[in-house]
Amino acid sequence: MKYKYIIPVIASSLMLLASCDDNLMEWEKDPEHGEVTGAELPLELVEKISRYDNLKTYTDFVLGNGIGADLYLTDATYRKIVNDNFDEVTPGYEMKHGAMVNSKGEINFTKVDAFIAETKKAGLTVFGHTLVWHSNQNASYLNSIIAPTVIPGSSGTNTLDVAGLKNGTFTNWARNNPGKGITIAANEGLATGSQAIKLESSATSSAPYNLQLTSPDVSIVSGHNYEISFYIKSDVTGKGRISFNASLTNQYPYKDWFSTGGSWTEAFATTSAWQQVKIKLAPGDFVGGSTNFKFNIDLGYLPNVTYLIDVNTIAVVDLDAAATVTNLVANGNFNAGISGWSKYNGANDALSAAGASDAYVGNGAMKVVNATSDAANQWKTQIHADFTSVLTSGKEYTISYMIRSEATGSVRCSTTGTTAHYQGDQATSPSWKLVEWKFTGNGTETGLNFDLGGAAGTYYIDNVLVTDGSSGGGPTAPITIEKTDAEKTKIIGDAMADWVSKMMTHYKTSVFAWDVVNEPMKEDGTLRTGNEGDTAADFFSWIKYLGKDYAVTAFKLARQYGNATDKLFINDYNLESRLDKCDGLIQYVEYIESQGGKVDGIGTQMHIGLNTDKDKIAQMFQKLAATGKLIKISELDVRLGTNAPTVAQQASQAEMYQYVVDMYKKHIPAAQQYGITVWGVSDNSKEHEFWLPDEAPNLWDANYVRKHAYKGTADGLAGKDVSKDFSGELVK
Repeated sequence: MKYKYIIPVIASSLMLLASCDDNLMEWEKDPEHGEVTGAELPLELVEKISRYDNLKTYTDFVLGNGIGADLYLTDATYRKIVNDNFDEVTPGYEMKHGAMVNSKGEINFTKVDAFIAETKKAGLTVFGHTLVWHSNQNASYLNSIIAPTVIPGSSGTNTLDVAGLKNGTFTNWARNNPGKGITIAANEGLATGSQAIKLESSATSSAPYNLQLTSPDVSIVSGHNYEISFYIKSDVTGKGRISFNASLTNQYPYKDWFSTGGSWTEAFATTSAWQQVKIKLAPGDFVGGSTNFKFNIDLGYLPNVTYLIDVNTIAVVDLDAAATVTNLVANGNFNAGISGWSKYNGANDALSAAGASDAYVGNGAMKVVNATSDAANQWKTQIHADFTSVLTSGKEYTISYMIRSEATGSVRCSTTGTTAHYQGDQATSPSWKLVEWKFTGNGTETGLNFDLGGAAGTYYIDNVLVTDGSSGGGPTAPITIEKTDAEKTKIIGDAMADWVSKMMTHYKTSVFAWDVVNEPMKEDGTLRTGNEGDTAADFFSWIKYLGKDYAVTAFKLARQYGNATDKLFINDYNLESRLDKCDGLIQYVEYIESQGGKVDGIGTQMHIGLNTDKDKIAQMFQKLAATGKLIKISELDVRLGTNAPTVAQQASQAEMYQYVVDMYKKHIPAAQQYGITVWGVSDNSKEHEFWLPDEAPNLWDANYVRKHAYKGTADGLAGKDVSKDFSGELVK
């Protein structure tokens, strides 16, 4: 024990104090500890509490505190209490995935680095909390990387005759060198149920023309630019090119095949993932006087490769053709910034132009930021554009647009005019979504509104098109491709590896103990599945995509990228009230280790109340001790059901804190005692905006004054009533 300033009581002092009335007792307060709560407590108890030393002096195991990093950095009183009383701190939120990972999957270490630097000055260690959980995730980012892929439609009207591909006859197409075969494969295209051209090279294939498909004639207009594009993949690594007939000055050109801005090469490589080949032909590429051309898809470079080309996206577009679709809003593609668009309602910075990197296609998009959710008043953030003319009564109109949001959101369109139209609310996500809305004009509509006040967030809108049905042609619609379960598993596995490896590497020299996996169990002791129905915006279940071994992977990654001596924990709650859950967690730890993971310790949170079954608390510790693992009380607090407790409730709370500490020390062998972390510092509302609001669960009151619970905790740590050793005078 690390007792300091405790003065033994001599016999004469005992006799003197025994004769004192409780209300007149004049214990002298230690001036370093400040005021002590006691407006309702007996004065003798108030004086006793004031004489207690800092909590960490009463124990040899780690005494921790779950805190808010922002409060620690900004509130000097809060910080002094933490520094004086605890050995270790656990940031309650700031080291979680949702706090550190942005919408692009990048980790921002700035705040936590500053926090750790400040704790080091005070001689505190930091417990990392938490690497893998289902809550407090950047769920928007994680869901976005497994969301369906939206493939943009063509840049304009497709002038290529694909009828022979769609009906399987290859009419007007030539299979000059078919290799093992060139056929149409059902259900093999980009979208579910769509077709693909299947091209198989032979065992002896070695030249590009050994597997060749030639297009029909494509009409051209002198002086115009053209674009050829298609999506392609192969079962193994492949290689291909596009060549041309004599209508082009260079029949075998080098190109930037994927339009990435990279180098120009003879051929492109294919993989098992869909890729878009897209090249442009300038007027100077054509032989003078040419009125049409043909192109060849040459895939014979390598033997025994099977290629698939999506039928719906193979296209040739005249980039300079006159528009065949009349858009009734100007600048619907936002290539001219946000010209023609204005903010009707919302914050001053609600509307801005987004660049090409945030566009669905082209050079730009419209960016709208809505700061406050108001589901009943979508118009409170409203962006407007005038129609090019007032709409006609009785005519049917179609409004279509592409939209995405950085988090789950909502959009509604409406019209301005004497009698407005209102679209129903449309859900948005981090993936681009095509929205279409049809209505019949009444002859008074003058403009279009995007109403985005329903859900707070950042939105991107592109390709806004308003038509009256009298025009035809135009770009093809986008294609949505769902990812397979196997693809989702790999993507989420890679995301976990990226997150855990970077956290462990970055904090390798400053954090040496971690909650690797948090709350894996359901209340009945079975493993969560990810299908528990949680709809919180920050909910994301790793196990749903990675299966039972998600924790095995997490522990292996933490061990691989951290230090060999780091203490790695698994952590859960209600283990003291649901012993079947405690059993289930222990069994899961055994499973993790049977699969090659190494778990150093088990954390039991212990968010408890006055009525928590004490017998079960003791039984829980006995079960945990039997594992041989380090055991940590990781988030201890004691609820009272009120933020204005009575004297009796405060006494019961103190007794419960002491009981928990007593049972931990009694049933957990010293070698397995990692320590106890008290969750939160005080009952101040700044600490309880989200966690246990209108409660008084902590050791200091709302004014940072020690409570009766402080004494109960200290007595439990010391193993006795420390106040019995005090004299009537302050002596150091």
